[in-house]
Amino acid sequence: MIYGDRVILRAIEREDLPDYVRWMNEPAVLEYFADMVPLSLEKEEKWYEDMLQDPRVRAFAIEFEGQHVGSAGLSDIDSRNAKAEIGLFIGLPEMWDRGLGFDALTTLVRFGFEQMNLNRIYLRVFAGNERAIHLYEKAGFRHEGCWRQAEFRHGRYHDLLWMSVLREEWNS
Repeated sequence: MIYGDRVILRAIEREDLPDYVRWMNEPAVLEYFADMVPLSLEKEEKWYEDMLQDPRVRAFAIEFEGQHVGSAGLSDIDSRNAKAEIGLFIGLPEMWDRGLGFDALTTLVRFGFEQMNLNRIYLRVFAGNERAIHLYEKAGFRHEGCWRQAEFRHGRYHDLLWMSVLREEWNS
């Protein structure tokens, strides 16, 4: 387990998968995250099995006060270039705006730099997702660029922002 100030990042267990299916079928959660199609338990089980075999993925359940509240992970881990993409979400809207995402994000970034010896951690975020952008900026991520009209959602194209943090920035 990886301990943050308020959250614990732990291994995702098969018993967690129904939570993910429920969350990923919730419109409020899906607005800026995941596929815009209903998620089945069978599809989530396939993701779980694939994730367990993929050395380029480290995925964690986020736990707060003994409750499973979300997920965080590093993907596309590139050991040669010491970089990875980070992602997270809190699946329970009633847990939003409590600082849990910030704690999970900074805990995972610290793990990436200190335990995995990464040099660069990056992410993609919808330009309209102001809550997430604020979170990433607060955690030290810097804007790198914008892919204009890169994703189609809700009947229109949306810009994707790229952000990253380097180990030297994190340590300073």
